[in-house]
Amino acid sequence: MKQTLSELMRMSRICRMVFATCLGSFILVIFYFQSMFQPVMRRNPFMVDGCCRKGSRNALQELYNPTQPELSGAAVLHQARRDQVVDACRVYSASSRKRRVLTPGDLKHLVVDEDHELIYCYVPKVACTNWKRVMMVLTGRGKYSDPMEIPSNEAHVPSNLKTLNQYSIAEINHRLKNYLKFLFVREPFERLVSAYRNKFTLKYNSSFHKRFGTRIVRRYRKNATQDALLNGADVKFKEFAEYLVDPATQRDGPLNEHWQTVYQLCHPCHIHYDLVGKYETLEEDANYVLRLVGVGDSLHFPSYAKSTRTTDAMTAQFFSNISTQQQIQLYQLYKLDFLMFNYSTPSYLRLD
Repeated sequence: MKQTLSELMRMSRICRMVFATCLGSFILVIFYFQSMFQPVMRRNPFMVDGCCRKGSRNALQELYNPTQPELSGAAVLHQARRDQVVDACRVYSASSRKRRVLTPGDLKHLVVDEDHELIYCYVPKVACTNWKRVMMVLTGRGKYSDPMEIPSNEAHVPSNLKTLNQYSIAEINHRLKNYLKFLFVREPFERLVSAYRNKFTLKYNSSFHKRFGTRIVRRYRKNATQDALLNGADVKFKEFAEYLVDPATQRDGPLNEHWQTVYQLCHPCHIHYDLVGKYETLEEDANYVLRLVGVGDSLHFPSYAKSTRTTDAMTAQFFSNISTQQQIQLYQLYKLDFLMFNYSTPSYLRLD
């Protein structure tokens, strides 16, 4: 009898322990699920809230299957731009013997926004400072709210934004497949002249004068003064053009990003970009991206100063100062950018 009572008491203790363990596990499970959902409620409007309000649809889904009627018309335009890139790449591939596989080092211009599942390939002289500011707002988790409050030099600090080359191969492939990939382009020669004006005609860009200006003066200017050889601060557009088309420049390595082709910076024949925005319709296209992301009501792309912009007429004036041969060589250098992004051959070019 005593043994039976002892066994009953022992079984009772075991049952209480099992019950306590199960209750504890149940409470832990509830706490785990609460901890998963509560942080989402505290997230800022530039993170995931916009996405979640649309039923967890990401920007990629909204682009190809828009639920907002006002986005449907733009979807047709951007499909046409994608088709243009594909067609140009197909023609180039058929006529070229060059075949290459991208490496992580080729992806350093692709900025990643994990919260909104975006990849932006930045192209210098195509509003990339303002786009980097916007990306800092989107990825900042509340640190920033107004892009124009971010100093321009801070937007170009590499550690402020994460780029695709910082991921493993498997992580890169996953993001290229599942994130919305976009870039912004510009009429190639307007972009080129804009780069020249910014880097070689402004006094504060002394680093470019020293790095590139002195080399250009040394190679292409006869009877250069000692000051020009030392400082490289007065490079002429004709000298810059000669530098670009010189085979020796190609042997020096890749062109600087400010005058490198979009084809070489963003690799649109290797990476399928879902959206191609244009500098000529910058604010419209940029705000379309932000509406796809779901933050269009709280974040707008900054306006830019049209008075200082390099125009077609200004570009024509610069090109009138270089030889027909240089014009032909420059067009060949940037031809793929003209074709892929549907820019017509400029009327001022002397290609005959």
